[in-house]
Amino acid sequence: TPLQKKAWFLSAGGVGLDGFDLFIMAVALPVIDQKFGLSAFTMSLVSSAAILGAVFGASIGGFLTDKFGRKRLYTWDLVGFVVFAVASGLSWSVASLIAFRFLLGLAVGADYPIAASFSAEYLPDEVRGRWLIGGFSFQAYGMMAGAAVGVLFLYLDQSVEAWRWMLTFGCLPAIAIMIARRTLPETPSYANMKARGKAMPQPSYLELFRKKYLRATVLCAGGWFLLDVMMYGIGLYTPILLTGMGIGDNTADWVTRDLQSTEATAALDSLLIIGFWVAILLVDRVGRLPLQKIGFLGAGLALILLAVADLYGDPLWMVLLGYAMFNLLINAGPNSTTFLIPAEAYPTHMRATGHGFAAAAGKFGAVLGVFLLPNLKEAIGQTETVMLMGCVGIAGFVLTRIAGIETREVSIVEKEHVETVALPAPAEATAVDADV
Repeated sequence: TPLQKKAWFLSAGGVGLDGFDLFIMAVALPVIDQKFGLSAFTMSLVSSAAILGAVFGASIGGFLTDKFGRKRLYTWDLVGFVVFAVASGLSWSVASLIAFRFLLGLAVGADYPIAASFSAEYLPDEVRGRWLIGGFSFQAYGMMAGAAVGVLFLYLDQSVEAWRWMLTFGCLPAIAIMIARRTLPETPSYANMKARGKAMPQPSYLELFRKKYLRATVLCAGGWFLLDVMMYGIGLYTPILLTGMGIGDNTADWVTRDLQSTEATAALDSLLIIGFWVAILLVDRVGRLPLQKIGFLGAGLALILLAVADLYGDPLWMVLLGYAMFNLLINAGPNSTTFLIPAEAYPTHMRATGHGFAAAAGKFGAVLGVFLLPNLKEAIGQTETVMLMGCVGIAGFVLTRIAGIETREVSIVEKEHVETVALPAPAEATAVDADV
């Protein structure tokens, strides 16, 4: 229906803002470095501040969304995004930039469980998987928009102040989405649950670790944690890694190097969109777990290929193949499924809490990846660092094999005021899953 499509699109827009913010910082970071002369440690703090904020934003935002309703939180988190995007661009020091980026991250993190719960509860069960992933694919579109905006401002303002325009720009789409979200009603599932009054169950973090949901929590939180260690660690520093691997002219000035590496990164990131489309086509046919396992394993092997390329002088074809495989498989697999599965694995009264906890675990992994990668690169070398990131992908494959629960057949529609969410027993995995 038009209302379902509107709810889906406005939820997808919030995810797009996260992708935009991730990539715009990757473009802005070399410019900020030129402005302030960052050490490896300080660069890690600047680049990870928003992601650290997202750890708290996701966990707190998910709980509040279950307690007070989807609609109430659906708008207010974007108010925070607008305010602190502008404040980040006006930062007067490294310390103020880190503080404002952290506060921005609170809003970014909160939108994960809010948007996922809102979309999942509006969408019909039979199309939920592909439509939720379709909405999450806006992360890739946001990243491409971040690349375009970053390159535009580098061309328009080749000074050390260009980063201010980059970090502020995200407030414009956020304002438009925020205004449109105010027109949406509460989701049917939450409204039905709220109508029970005193009988309405309350969200609880402890419930995530009770026997009924423990396996789902390990799968959702553990998988998202390992994904973001790898994806954010590699993704945020892709322009810098490409420059280190000889993509572009290392003798050029810093503006030219940033432009060259950003343009190369944007070209490779177009495969992120293709990866999402692969997931959209397959997720309701083969299930969630096969995509997650193949994606984790393939992305890990792709990073190992990049490490091998670094050992042999970075032949261009190996570097491009490794990055292309990584971007394609990470989005066709775990980057899609780790967002989808938590929205299906929990009942209405704890759906956002469970999704928020999983997202918070992921963002904590992202902080580790972003913080560790430049320091590891400095301490043990680029080759060894990329190799370790590849091993993280293989660990994600192992975790999914051990804790995997297929949620393709799960219904989240309430009937006669009875929750119908029921996770299949581990032995009831789909036939296609057993073969992967």
